Amino acid sequence: IPNSESFEYLFLDSIRRWMPDSFGPPLAIIYQLSGTLITGVLVISLLFYFIFRRFWADFICLFFGTAGILGIIDLILKPWFGRPRPDNSSLVLSGASFPSGHAAGSMVFYFMSCTLLVTHYPRLRLPLFVLSSLWVSLIWLSALYCRAHWPSDIIVGASVGFAWLSMCLTALRVWERHKRLPSTQS
Repeated sequence: IPNSESFEYLFLDSIRRWMPDSFGPPLAIIYQLSGTLITGVLVISLLFYFIFRRFWADFICLFFGTAGILGIIDLILKPWFGRPRPDNSSLVLSGASFPSGHAAGSMVFYFMSCTLLVTHYPRLRLPLFVLSSLWVSLIWLSALYCRAHWPSDIIVGASVGFAWLSMCLTALRVWERHKRLPSTQS
């Protein structure tokens, strides 16, 4: 746990000092909305959409991308590190803090969804990525403001999420290229 003189502790305190108190309730709501329940409903909805539209490769990528990041964070990394959450949180929280599942999960789900959807709807590229970027930034800010995570939890969670997102999208691209290659066997 960072001590009260550490950069992380001082950073969390400064966020509270710089932001008006009126931002607290909306940021707490954003943090709650970005949890596994609501995000799970969004993931399942998009998976059903991909099934309905027969976007099988997108379905597989989103399924393994979101399930994979959940497993990496909650089943491997959080138990391994076991870092406590910051004190004085404005929310009732349990479980380890490091790395942030909110940061990793939002990075993977929202940016993977954008990437997959714009392959079918290219005109939505700009609005999807702008809205996703704003929403993900608000999720990260809410985690810090509510003292649900230390800044390093967010940084590492986002980094793990980005790495997993990159691997999943690269695997999808390789798989799609392999499907298109003509067979060399006669």
